[in-house]
Amino acid sequence: QVQLVESGGGLVQAGDSLRLSCAASTRTFSRYFMGWFRQAIEKEREFVAAVTWSGSITYYADSVKGRFTISRDNAKNTVYLQMNSLKPEDTAVYYCAGAREVRLATSPTAYDYWGQGTQVTVSS
Repeated sequence: QVQLVESGGGLVQAGDSLRLSCAASTRTFSRYFMGWFRQAIEKEREFVAAVTWSGSITYYADSVKGRFTISRDNAKNTVYLQMNSLKPEDTAVYYCAGAREVRLATSPTAYDYWGQGTQVTVSS
């Protein structure tokens, strides 16, 4: 069982930046494909970004491409989401997720482990 704990959320203004962190409770973190998802009120959970086991390949939703950057530090068992130029429509609870193998990185059902989420609110 892997536990994921997100941190770094908060209330910011449009145009500001935030960095989310997700710490994993496993010594084999480098064997997990990691992703970030978000869920706004009354909306379905949606894919934000994902990173492969070594961190060499990243994937992004079109809505965040060029503004968000996913990265990981396997020595620290942590995955990050750097969010720049935030917009009010980025307001949501952000979740990190992990899985040993992922067939479709953009699908929530592909992931086995989830964090509890961290709230990001962007005011206009």
